[in-house]
Amino acid sequence: WDETHFGKMGSYYINRTFFFDVHPPLGKMLIGLAGYLSGYDGTFPFQKPGDRYEQHNYMGMRGVRLSRLVSSSLLDQIRDLVSLVPLLELSKSLPAALLTAFILIFDTGCITLSQYILLDPILMFFLMGAVLSMVKFNSCADRPFSASWWFWLSLTGVNLAGAVGVKFVGLFVVLLVGLNTIHDLWDLLGNLSLSLVMVGKHLLARVLCLILLPLVLYTTMFAVHFTVLNKSGPGDGFFSSAFQSQLIGNDLHNVSVPE
Repeated sequence: WDETHFGKMGSYYINRTFFFDVHPPLGKMLIGLAGYLSGYDGTFPFQKPGDRYEQHNYMGMRGVRLSRLVSSSLLDQIRDLVSLVPLLELSKSLPAALLTAFILIFDTGCITLSQYILLDPILMFFLMGAVLSMVKFNSCADRPFSASWWFWLSLTGVNLAGAVGVKFVGLFVVLLVGLNTIHDLWDLLGNLSLSLVMVGKHLLARVLCLILLPLVLYTTMFAVHFTVLNKSGPGDGFFSSAFQSQLIGNDLHNVSVPE
């Protein structure tokens, strides 16, 4: 059922047809991009679950070009996250790291999800990316404001924007990173060897990379979304007459509508 839902939205992006959906646009844009790059022309109707794709080149959206690529990257991140470097820093236990790696890498749920046109593998990629980069950033605590410190902090912000940009459930990883950041700043504030100016610099760095950067990226996703979808479609009625007048093929197209 979800494949019918999100596959149709991938077609909307390829055909530049405006639609409305409860989820943010990033995951669906990536599905549409995967279909476009793999030769899908956006003509399959996606009317009901189980319809045969016949000659339509759907594999790019379903797994070979995107979901399996994302899934492979996800497994690489999981192997890194729960193996010798990051999770050992968290658990200080090699058996715990190996057991967790085994459980996650061979989880049939993750493997199955990556075979269909779904948002979940893309969401999991950014969720795990955010956790991985957060742990890596924590490991750079003894090298503040170094190149690796800035890299992992910035990458955490990018992954937060990606997670929320796919589904709003990505806000849970924002909460996780937020709590970690509060704990980190509280420790810095209690470090009497640091001046208040230095603590302020740490605070500003986190505001820049974990708040402003994700907000800019999240807003940019919607800018791309509205730029690409410039033709009239099933989502017109959710928006104002002034907005509909900008959509090619809409009855109000190019009509002068007061603000």
